[in-house]
Parts: sequence; structure tokens; C-alpha cells
Amino acid sequence: MSIEEELKTRSGSKCELCQSSQNLSVFEVAPSDESSEQSIYICATCKEQIENPSMMDETHFNCLNESMWSEVPAVVVISYRLLKLLGREDLVDMIYMEDDVKAWADAGVNSSSNVVVKDSNGVTLNAGDSVVIIKDLEVKGAGFTAKRGTMVKNISIPQDVEGHIEGRVNGTKIYLKTEFLKKA
Repeated sequence: MSIEEELKTRSGSKCELCQSSQNLSVFEVAPSDESSEQSIYICATCKEQIENPSMMDETHFNCLNESMWSEVPAVVVISYRLLKLLGREDLVDMIYMEDDVKAWADAGVNSSSNVVVKDSNGVTLNAGDSVVIIKDLEVKGAGFTAKRGTMVKNISIPQDVEGHIEGRVNGTKIYLKTEFLKKA
């Protein structure tokens, strides 16, 4: 039986992330030994967004709330990586993995340790930290103002935007300039 046939049977001919039944193919979860245990069966939409993180649509990946609980380690690993990439540390913290699966998942996560981001007081910020906004900030395009004193928890450090952090304010994921933040 080929890997694709095994995955088709395992997944019930549906994307193992979003449950779509359209344009399905095999996706190897690197580092992989090219086996069905280290591959998943996903749709073209999921595959395109995984391969091109700049095109990632967070609303499409609401499906990770379900797939992160899969009994298939490869599905859990890719769910973990995507949730980390989306800055959803709240969900990442809920995922249970055996030590070897956790090591596999972490092996594919891009580390932001080479980017040093500091708050307005010069204190180094790390992914997962909490910060406090020190000035009212109008959020363009979202129609609200992020008020001074607002706590932003579980921040992420974007690789592509220097001097900014990414976090959720009023349930909206936004970029914030570090000059208007202090570590909590």
C-alpha cells in the first residue's frame, strides 16, 4: 500500500487539518523519514499556507482547535508549529505531546532567538512575555484605540517587522511598536 493510500484511509479522504475533501495530497512533516507516520494528508489551501507563511490566513486555521487533539503525532506536530507561527501560545500550552514528539515539533519551529527586541525601558522581550501599553494607540483599520495600561499577554516576535511585537488587543491580532510598551 502506498503512503498516499495509507493516509487516505487514515484520514477518511479528508484534510487532516481542516476536514476539506478537495485537492488533497501528501505533506511530509520535516524532518521526515518519508513514512506515513511522519506525513499528513492535507488540502491545497492548507499546503499553500504552510509553504508560504506570508500568505497565512488565521481564520482558515481556526480548524487547529480540533486537529491539535488528533491521535496522529504528525498532525499534532504540524498543528503545534502552525499555532506557534500564529502566536497562539494559549492553544500551544494546551497541547500534550510525548517527549520525542515534542522534540520533533520543536525541530521545525523557527527560533526567534536571533532577533533581539527591547521595550521602551531597554528590557529584552521574548516570545510569550506579557507587556503593558504605555500610551493610547489608535489601531488603524480596526476601529478602536488600545488604551494605556492594557496588558498584552503571550506576545510573539515577528521576524519580518523590526521594532515590533505581535499580540492580541480586544481579541484582534495587531503589531505594536516596542517604544510604546513596557514588560509586565
